[in-house]
Order: sequence, then structure tokens, then C-alpha cells
Amino acid sequence: MVVSRQKVRDKREVARVIRLLIVDDHKMVREGLKIYLSTEPDIVVVGEAENGEEAARLTAELKPDVILMDLIMPRVDGIEGTKRCLEAHPGVRVIVLTSMPDDELVVPAIRAGALSYVLKDIAADELAETIRKAVSGQPTLHPVAAQRMMQELTAPPKASAGVEEITPRELEVLKLIAQGLSNKEIGERLFIGERTVKTHVSHLLEKLQLQDRTQLAIYALQNKLV
Repeated sequence: MVVSRQKVRDKREVARVIRLLIVDDHKMVREGLKIYLSTEPDIVVVGEAENGEEAARLTAELKPDVILMDLIMPRVDGIEGTKRCLEAHPGVRVIVLTSMPDDELVVPAIRAGALSYVLKDIAADELAETIRKAVSGQPTLHPVAAQRMMQELTAPPKASAGVEEITPRELEVLKLIAQGLSNKEIGERLFIGERTVKTHVSHLLEKLQLQDRTQLAIYALQNKLV
């Protein structure tokens, strides 16, 4: 039993620690999030900001791995804040954490570079998992937000030409991305290696002129591929 506990402790010690920046204009929300995430050994809150301007400054200074970004904030909102944070630290992953799945905000947030979009009523363990997925580039979209975003985005650029250029295997990968599967899960489903999946994803991004997996998922839903 002692050995088992030691192994668990060792695994936690060598696990990557995710550096998190919380951006919200309400102090109680920030404090609540810190309490929720304090029990996660691999997530450390390295800073807090109350608007997008302060978030960009702290992002440049602290170089967080992930940002939890509210949208409605004074001075500089979350959409502009997302753009500025990505300019300050291109490798950071932005998770929009908001109160309402407002389709007028969902689309601009994703276009600004946000990877994920979830609501503040998300369970603490689900939020922690969303943060972990974000580090590896896996998006998380609240179902209602995703549906409204699909309705809003009705004219994807070069949709017809892009579909014609996609190979049958790439189409299979694209459909599974839209279902929220990771590269490893896609590989297991299609009986191919994870590296091969990554190659297909790269080809899809290049052919469709998209930026990330979130946009690939949006594209698939827009074009009724799933």
C-alpha cells in the first residue's frame, strides 16, 4: 500500500503543471474559480486580471498555458482581450468562460482565436478537464453555443472547393474531429497511428485554410458533414 501511494505521488510530481490565468471583472468569480481548481494538482493559477487590457499585459509577463476569459468586461472586453493575449503570447490557449451562450458573442470569440467556449455553470471537474484538453489543442464547445454558432455562420469561405479537395480518409478524420474526438481516439477508431492522424489534420487545415481544430469542427457542422 505504501509503494502504491508513493507511485501516485511520483506521477503527480512529474506531471506537467498547467499555468492558468483567470480573467473576469468580478472578484468573487475569480476567487471561486481558484477555490474550485485548488484541488487539482496539475493546475496552478499564476495570475488574475479584471479586463482584457490587464490580461494582455499579464500574458506577456507570465506566459500562461491557458487563459479563462470572460467576455463582458469594462475597458477591454474578452473578445479584444483574446486577440491581444494571443498577440502577446501566441502559444496560449484561450477558453471563453461566460454566463450565456449568446450567438452574437460566440462567433466573434472563436474568430478572435478562442479555442473553447463553455458556460460558468460547468462542473468543477469538467472545467479542469476542459483546461487539460486545451493544453493539447483539443477544443470544448458548449452544445448550445455550438448550435447557435453554426446558425450564425452561414457562409464559410471556399466551402465547395474545399470539400472537393478533401480525400475520403481526411473526410473521416474531419467528421470525427467534429464529434470531439482526440487524435489518439481518431487513430483507434480508424486503426491508424496518431502521427498519421496529425498529418491528416495538417492537410485539412491547409486545404480548408483554417487555423485550428475548433474551426475544423465548425466547418464540418456548417457543411452538414456530421
